[in-house]
Amino acid sequence: MTAVAVRTQTLVQLNDDLIELLDARAASRGISRSRLIRDLLEAALADDRRAEISRRMIEGYSRDPQSDGRDAWGDLNAWTDENTRANFAALDAEEGRERW
Repeated sequence: MTAVAVRTQTLVQLNDDLIELLDARAASRGISRSRLIRDLLEAALADDRRAEISRRMIEGYSRDPQSDGRDAWGDLNAWTDENTRANFAALDAEEGRERW
């Protein structure tokens, strides 16, 4: 059983031009004006949320830039490369092939 979203009616004042545009778009999509307004508002708010997340990510990387793989534990990129080569060599040995 799915939960039913409770809706609250809200009065929004719009001019005749906006009403005309809304009605035309709603008719072309075969939905009500209310549904179109909800869809447009949800899309705008989702865009705002994505923009805020991007802004925070950029701010975080500006404060603490991504490293080149080196840290207190060593060079992660070199370690990854070395272990990848070792794993491929072990797989080749299991299959009786020469190292690539």
